[in-house]
Amino acid sequence: MSDYLAGLNDAQRRAVTHRDGPLLVVAGAGAGKTKTITHRILNLIKSGIAPDKILAITFTNKAAKEMLDRVMKLIAQEPELSNEKARPFLSTFHALGVHLLREHGRALGIPRHFSIADRDDSLAIIKTALQDLGYDPKSVEPRRILGAISREKGKLINVAHYAEHLEQNPFGQVVLEIWRRYETTLGAGESLDFDDLILKAVSLLRDHPTVLALCQNRWHYLHIDEYQDTNGAQYQMARLLAGTRENICAVGDLDQSIYSWRGADFKNLLRFEHDFPKATIVTLEENYRSTQTILEAANRIITKNVNRLEKTLYTKNGRGEKLTLITALDEKEEAALIAGLASQIIERGGSPNQIAVLYRANFQSRALEEAMLRASVQYRVLGVRFFERAEVKDLLAYLKVALNPNDFTSRKRIINVPPRGLGKVTVAKVLAGDLASLPEKTREKVETFNTLLKQIREVALMEKPSDTIRYVLDHSGLGETLRQGGNDDLERLENLRELVTLSLSYDKTPGEEGITALLTEAALVSDQDTLIKPQSAVSLMTVHAAKGLEFDHVFVTGLEQDLFPHSRLTQRDEEIDTEEERRLFYVALTRARRKLYLSYTETRNLFGRTRVNIPSDFLLDLDDTLVEPLGDETMETVPF
Repeated sequence: MSDYLAGLNDAQRRAVTHRDGPLLVVAGAGAGKTKTITHRILNLIKSGIAPDKILAITFTNKAAKEMLDRVMKLIAQEPELSNEKARPFLSTFHALGVHLLREHGRALGIPRHFSIADRDDSLAIIKTALQDLGYDPKSVEPRRILGAISREKGKLINVAHYAEHLEQNPFGQVVLEIWRRYETTLGAGESLDFDDLILKAVSLLRDHPTVLALCQNRWHYLHIDEYQDTNGAQYQMARLLAGTRENICAVGDLDQSIYSWRGADFKNLLRFEHDFPKATIVTLEENYRSTQTILEAANRIITKNVNRLEKTLYTKNGRGEKLTLITALDEKEEAALIAGLASQIIERGGSPNQIAVLYRANFQSRALEEAMLRASVQYRVLGVRFFERAEVKDLLAYLKVALNPNDFTSRKRIINVPPRGLGKVTVAKVLAGDLASLPEKTREKVETFNTLLKQIREVALMEKPSDTIRYVLDHSGLGETLRQGGNDDLERLENLRELVTLSLSYDKTPGEEGITALLTEAALVSDQDTLIKPQSAVSLMTVHAAKGLEFDHVFVTGLEQDLFPHSRLTQRDEEIDTEEERRLFYVALTRARRKLYLSYTETRNLFGRTRVNIPSDFLLDLDDTLVEPLGDETMETVPF
């Protein structure tokens, strides 16, 4: 047996040495799926398959690059391949779409040098279309329109098909009207959006047999990573490229399917055996990451799901420590305990880079950030920091201008947030103080805005800071606009409600002084994090952001009913959404290598109000053979 096979377990070896025909690799968390894919590619090359006949598709540029680097290192270690110059084609779905459309897009009338519109470009086009057609952005939110268009394109539905099958409802009619204008603008600019890169590529392959034949002859062996995360369009692309050879290797884990909100369809993985009746199934169950105790906890959670492919993770790493359950009075105590424990881990020689704090919703980071600062624990937020989130900065800008009318930077930021129908020329005139030249209706809009700022100032001088922020949220239009949006906007609204909760600590300080103190803290925290960029830091992130990552020590926070699992179930299928929440918790547990901490609070301030919590149902699945409470002796050492 050659060396490159010697380091594989039996299941990995079966997947690696399988050559022709469909192959489904059900790869559990930490089971070495990337190693399996890269060694399989090497095995194909060693068996005589030219490297450039091999295609592998994953979901991120980082993953594709890392996979290619590992393949090339493996090739370099094989003497008989030392003169091999060809490379396998490793790509994301979107990059592959660009490649196909650059090479063959003329068959669809797409010029070779088309532009790619990113999300901001798409939103700008939609905003312009709404304005041109006379829609009020307060009632027709651009992100919601873009989300609807994106979901349809992900299901291979174009605007013409959408029009033919449109149900008679007001929102659908608006989407259709805007979508038509959107496509016209993209076309005039010789541009495609992200979803078009897949939609158009599938059309190219499906409707032009010559192009399809060229691609199928170019790539004889196809690998798809994270198959459970494919949407309808990506699924069809994979099916078309596999062709009659059916040399397709799909790698995935139904238990880690957590992206239905962005169009992923886990049923694509379930139907693989139906699509390819001759498929070989290999299940990777040996985990190389975690302890047996962590895996037993994860197994107990996920076995309650109905929609899954049966597997049970195990490891040879040993049992390890029990999970630690942290019960806190509120989010401040929860955050303080976590910060204290993180500090202890670091003092005992643990690396900050190997500590992660996970949460279900972004707004939870605020209390954790404050606690880390108080405990002098270096941290980083994966994603945008709380005070640097656009919606938070927008609300704070209202407060700044209300207190300081000469703050033109903040005024410019919010004069059209939420949209008030003021164009760039109008904004420039307003900021220059030239109101006299404005049309009467426009001048009325500006005067209404200025009146709002005066009212905010009056409230700030008289009321508590928390009441002032509630007033801005309710009267500026920020809250109403976000409530009418999609899931992303609802999360932004939660962040603004968290700002209300934060302001409660300033309510003991008289009105204006309390607001000023809050604004000062926000500025100083921002400055500190901007100036200090630690090379080694504790990671704070959502569970969604943590997928694919691993750490020695993991804290999973906010394990309360309606928070984790989250109460905001979609309207599609409650059973499926409940299962996805459980899969999300499973992903959180399996990020940990050595030690897991689970926490919940008895009470939590949400939108300035104290809520009494019920512990998450997930905790009921874990008994005292796996979980132990945080000891009093440990709690006494934690700084509050």
